[in-house]
Amino acid sequence: MAITSKDLLAAANAVVPRITTDEAKALIAKGALVVDVRDGTEVLASGKAKGAIHVQRGLLEFKADTDLPTHDPAFDDKNRTVIVYCASGGRSALAGKTLKDMGFTDVRNLGGFKGWVDGGGEVEKS
Repeated sequence: MAITSKDLLAAANAVVPRITTDEAKALIAKGALVVDVRDGTEVLASGKAKGAIHVQRGLLEFKADTDLPTHDPAFDDKNRTVIVYCASGGRSALAGKTLKDMGFTDVRNLGGFKGWVDGGGEVEKS
């Protein structure tokens, strides 16, 4: 039987815990890496969480893999807490599961950017 997007999201949500803005702020203060997995047009339109790196979900594996020339050094420490977010939480859940599958030990899903903003999270414009 084929897997549906609903199945993929359920599997992702089962292994990547959802966190609040306040929880994210506390983790960021301790050095967590924040990754915005939205498309570039979304980031240009709204900005991103202050200090976050932008890696489109479709490129995440190529940035996180240390064996590739496209690797981003921000992903060097697989034991560093990683917080992912998107527009509503679906893409970030899937991205978080991908990172877990790649060996990252502590990955959290902040959910949507709007929740970050509404919770008083700082924003930087590109």
